[in-house]
Amino acid sequence: MKRIIFIFLLVFVSLNSSAYDFLRPVKGKIPGGYNFWVYTPQDYYFSLENTPVIIFLHGASLCGNNLNRVRRYGPLDAIMKGREIEALTIVPQNPGGAWNPKKVIQVLDWVKANYKCDMNRVYVLGMSLGGYGTMDVCATYPDRIAAGMALCGGTSLSDVSGLGEMPFWIIHGTADRAVSINQSKIVVEKLQNSHNDGRLRYDWLKGGNHGTPARIFYLKKTYDWLFSHSLLDRDRPVNRDISIGLSDIQRAYSDIRSGTNDPEIIDGPSITTGNEY
Repeated sequence: MKRIIFIFLLVFVSLNSSAYDFLRPVKGKIPGGYNFWVYTPQDYYFSLENTPVIIFLHGASLCGNNLNRVRRYGPLDAIMKGREIEALTIVPQNPGGAWNPKKVIQVLDWVKANYKCDMNRVYVLGMSLGGYGTMDVCATYPDRIAAGMALCGGTSLSDVSGLGEMPFWIIHGTADRAVSINQSKIVVEKLQNSHNDGRLRYDWLKGGNHGTPARIFYLKKTYDWLFSHSLLDRDRPVNRDISIGLSDIQRAYSDIRSGTNDPEIIDGPSITTGNEY
């Protein structure tokens, strides 16, 4: 009997797996809020409520009202290039200006209401303007986010104590002319001076410019580090066993085979990786 049920499930999944492996544009569902993409991973049918959630916040060059723009770089582009990311991957578009933490959480709440997923394993990462947004969101809602990673950003908040309540990783290039590394150092120093840096990690990429950290979104290590954290972890310790350096960044594309993980695309053609952030 168990064997019959198992075979039935295999047939059912094979017929319906395409429904769980695509990019879905979500527009106008949150009044006054962001439009966004939802990527559903290939094995979502099996993981369902155990599926983690990633929210990616883009930089200023992708702001606007064309949702396809936000696929130029970051996790969605990494998926298109073959990187397997076993998470509901949420990519909102900012129409302009600073990221609004409340609006980002509204997107998360919509996902929670419409998808089975693990709300104890929600992660936020972004770069440039999205790095600012990541710090602002995580500092405002540390009880909602399991871990965060901000690349070449900073923060608009005067109180960053919330970042000390969660595993958080700041990465910035020393030769960044678009967003000075001092913007990240200010945050690090505030947490250190308040003795609130026990869950903080930071790395300064020697000679790295503003675009250098962008390849981090294509590394398996990035997602391994994020997924190793949960709101259910006692004392919420930060994982210090996984490192990301310039050598990793330089070979970020080498182990991704283009076209091996292409999902079904709804509403528009794919856009290639851009050079602006």
